[in-house]
Amino acid sequence: MPNDNETYSFNDITNILSISKSVINSRVKSGKLKPINPEEKDNWRFDKTQLLNFEEFKAMDRSSWGKELISKPKRKYSSVELFAGAGGLALGLESAGFEAVLLNEIDKNACDTLTANRPNWNVLHEDISNLDFSFLKNKIDFLSGGFPCQAFSYAGNKLGFEDTRGTLFFEFARAIKEIKPKVFLGENVKGLLRHENGKTLSTITGVLEDLGYTLIPPRVLKAIFYKVPQKRERLLIVGIRNDLTENFKFSWPSPYKRIMTLKDALYKGELFDSDVPESIGQKYPKRKKEIMDKIPQGGYWKDLPMALQKEYMQKSFYLGGGKTGMARRLSLDEPSLTLTCAPAQKQTERCHPLETRPLTIREYARIQTFPDSWKFSGSLSSQYKQIGNAVPVNLAAAVGRCLARLLNSIEENSNEVLYKPDIRISNKKQMLFMLNQEVEFYITEYIEQKDE
Repeated sequence: MPNDNETYSFNDITNILSISKSVINSRVKSGKLKPINPEEKDNWRFDKTQLLNFEEFKAMDRSSWGKELISKPKRKYSSVELFAGAGGLALGLESAGFEAVLLNEIDKNACDTLTANRPNWNVLHEDISNLDFSFLKNKIDFLSGGFPCQAFSYAGNKLGFEDTRGTLFFEFARAIKEIKPKVFLGENVKGLLRHENGKTLSTITGVLEDLGYTLIPPRVLKAIFYKVPQKRERLLIVGIRNDLTENFKFSWPSPYKRIMTLKDALYKGELFDSDVPESIGQKYPKRKKEIMDKIPQGGYWKDLPMALQKEYMQKSFYLGGGKTGMARRLSLDEPSLTLTCAPAQKQTERCHPLETRPLTIREYARIQTFPDSWKFSGSLSSQYKQIGNAVPVNLAAAVGRCLARLLNSIEENSNEVLYKPDIRISNKKQMLFMLNQEVEFYITEYIEQKDE
C-alpha cells in the first residue's frame, strides 16, 4: 500500500475539490474513483495517481512552494495598509519582506492589538476619510487594503472614481490615487464576484484601471492550499502601475503539498511546536451544552434525536435548506469551517471537536495561523471579532512572497530611476500632516527618496 504522502483521504478530496461527500460516493460507485482500501469505508484513502486528472491535485503535486518559500525581496519594500484590523495581512507581508510605513484602522481595539505587538509600526486610529495620503506620493512601493463590499448607486452605464464616493472602496481608490504605489492589493470576500450580478466588481476594476493601473485578473484563493487549517476563501485584486508593466512577472502562489486540519492547529506538529495554550473563551448556557453534548465530532443538528432537533432548531426546523452550520461540532480530521466574528452564533456554530464548548481565543487565533505570541486587545467579543475578520497569516505570507517577486521583476526590468526608500526611526525627523485640518499626527518614520 502507498504511504500517506502518496494518498489522500475521503475528506481531503471533498475539501480540495469543494464537492460533497455524496458526489465522491457516487464516483466510487461508478468506478471513477477507487479507494485503495475499499473494505474500510470509514477510512477510505485514494492513491494520488488517479487524482492527478484534477487541476487542484496536479497543482499540489507540481507545487513550487519550497522554492517560493526561500525567495527573497531585493530589498525591504515599503508598504501602506488600510483597514488593517488585527494584523493578519500585515504580519504575513512582514514575513515576506515588506516594511510597514503606515497602517490605518478605525477600530480602537484592533489598533491597540497592532501597537501592542509591533510598537514600531505607525498605526493611525482614524476614520480613513479624514486622512490625506498625498505626502506619500511616489514614495511607497506597495499599498494593500481589505475594503468592505458595498453596493454603488448606478445612475448610468459606467461609474467613475467620483461616482463611488461615500463607500470605503472610494477611500481605498483615493489612497491609490494620492500615493501612486507601484503595486496594490485589494482583498475582499468571495461574494464580491457575484455581488449585484458582477456589476460591483466590474465597477471596482474599471475605476482602478482608470487610475492608471493594469490589473491581474481577480482570483479567489482558498486558504486551505496555503498551510491554513480553515475553509476560507478570499478574492484578491492586484494592480501594477501602467508605467511599470513592460516586463513584469507575476504568478499566484503555489499550493502547499497537503491540507492542514484542525488537529494541526490545536496540537504540536508541523504548524506549531506545542499544543495550543489555554486561554479565555465563551461558554454555553446549561441547556445548550446538554444538547451539544450529543453532537458527534464533525456532526450537526441532524445528528440529534428528533425531539432535540425540534427543541434546538425551533421554527428553523420547519424551514428549507440544510442549515449545516447550526449545532455544528468541528472535526479534528478536517480543516475548520470559516471562522466568523463569534464562535457560538446559532447559524454558524464552531464547537470544539472533543470538548463541549466554543473555541477559545487562542484556538481561534491558531486556526487563522497567528503565532501564539500575538496578543489581542479589548473585550472577549472584540478579540473574537478581530480574529474572525483577519486574513489568515499564512495565506498573507504566501501572497506576500509572490508580490515581492513581482516587485523584484519590476526593479529588474524597469528603465526608470527607481527610488529606494530609506526608512529609519528618528526623533529629529518627524513627518507632520493634518487630519481634517484639526488633528495633528506625527509619523516617526522619515521617508526620503534617493537615486540608486
